[in-house]
Amino acid sequence: MKAALISLGSKSSLMTSEAMKKYFDQVGSLELKKIEIRLGKESGIFYEGKPLENYDCVYVKGSFRYANLLCSIASMLEGKVSYMPIPSGTFTTVHNKLLTHLVMQQLNIPMPRTYLSSTIETAKELLKRVNYPIVMKFPEGTQGKGVMFADSISSASSLLDALGALNQPFIIQEYIDTSGTDIRALVVGEKVVAAMKRKAQTEEKRANIHAGGKGVPVQLSRDIANLAIATAKALKADICGVDILEGPTGPLVIEANISPGLQGLMEVTNIDLPDQIARFLHQKTEEHVNAVKKTVSDKVMKELETDGSGEVTQEVITQLLFRGERILLPEWVTRMCHFSEQKEYAVRSKKGKVEIEEMK
Repeated sequence: MKAALISLGSKSSLMTSEAMKKYFDQVGSLELKKIEIRLGKESGIFYEGKPLENYDCVYVKGSFRYANLLCSIASMLEGKVSYMPIPSGTFTTVHNKLLTHLVMQQLNIPMPRTYLSSTIETAKELLKRVNYPIVMKFPEGTQGKGVMFADSISSASSLLDALGALNQPFIIQEYIDTSGTDIRALVVGEKVVAAMKRKAQTEEKRANIHAGGKGVPVQLSRDIANLAIATAKALKADICGVDILEGPTGPLVIEANISPGLQGLMEVTNIDLPDQIARFLHQKTEEHVNAVKKTVSDKVMKELETDGSGEVTQEVITQLLFRGERILLPEWVTRMCHFSEQKEYAVRSKKGKVEIEEMK
């Protein structure tokens, strides 16, 4: 099977593509910035000016700055690739914190109280009703960037004036006091493969490793692990970093990341995360490829049953399954031909061709 990882070339991505080589027959490590989308008569995905090769698995990841491109790539690959861990719509949702919170709200994922205001004037009215401190952040951004804190209405109003000058939408969120700690859980498929508790530096409220936070390994409770998995499922992401606060009323999700960095979590937990991801990608791709083969096989058998005679010639393009130096025939072949261990067969072969005939 062939796989490709399309990314910005971070160390985490390079480690993952290298790990994928242990499981896939061929792996392409493709730079996102060299991808071109063409629409119209020559529609398609092009890499370095050439049509993108066919792959069984494509893992697309990258910064929120490339959300539209990431979504376009995934959208054009859907239906042509056996498996992708991140579907097209998820790039639009998760790379926008507001849309992320809306999805979590719809699916009852617990999160801090969150507010969105259309104008600075209405936001200032809102500031009179909220409890302080509060968090103010831009819908787009990762690694704690674009996150601000205000401990009073005066400081929040000053931030609002600055945000108004930038002419950008923003989110107001209640501040959950956890003494500067949060939890990062990495969800791969149906389980949390690694987790750490992050502690912010003195005078810093953001616990992100990129903001100077320090991480320690943590054994998640069942409730928190299930919450991380439920969040990834709600966002339809098979590979997802989920940030959780342990609030006084229970765990709350504050953010999700579909292009999570692996280095900090690996250093803290000593878990080979690229291998965990690569093995999962191979497993899911194999499941999808086999499901397609089974669909083809079932279709052929149904046609045979409809015909009733079994004397028709059926041709299907498929890969051969080997066990050592032996070839295992697909189920539909043995059923159609009525092969049996009690009978003898004449086998004729030449390069690229095999004929099997029952001896009368």
